[in-house]
Amino acid sequence: MREAILTLARERAPAKTICPSDAARAVGGDDWRDLMEGARDIARDLARAGDVEIMQRGEVIDPDAQWRGPIRIRARRGDVQQRE
Repeated sequence: MREAILTLARERAPAKTICPSDAARAVGGDDWRDLMEGARDIARDLARAGDVEIMQRGEVIDPDAQWRGPIRIRARRGDVQQRE
């Protein structure tokens, strides 16, 4: 799941985001819903490590804060692969 989140986020254009469900679907196929909580937890860990940013309503949120509702994940600026 960790690698799926990083790969998907890095492949997006700069400042674009992914949903945790994108990574859950890539890893879990038809059973992706069972992986959603884990995907959100891994996103928190990746944000703490500085690999991604967690977004909500267009703002970066603290991975250690209590948050609910939909989130988006984006690669840290400068960590996005350049598109040719």
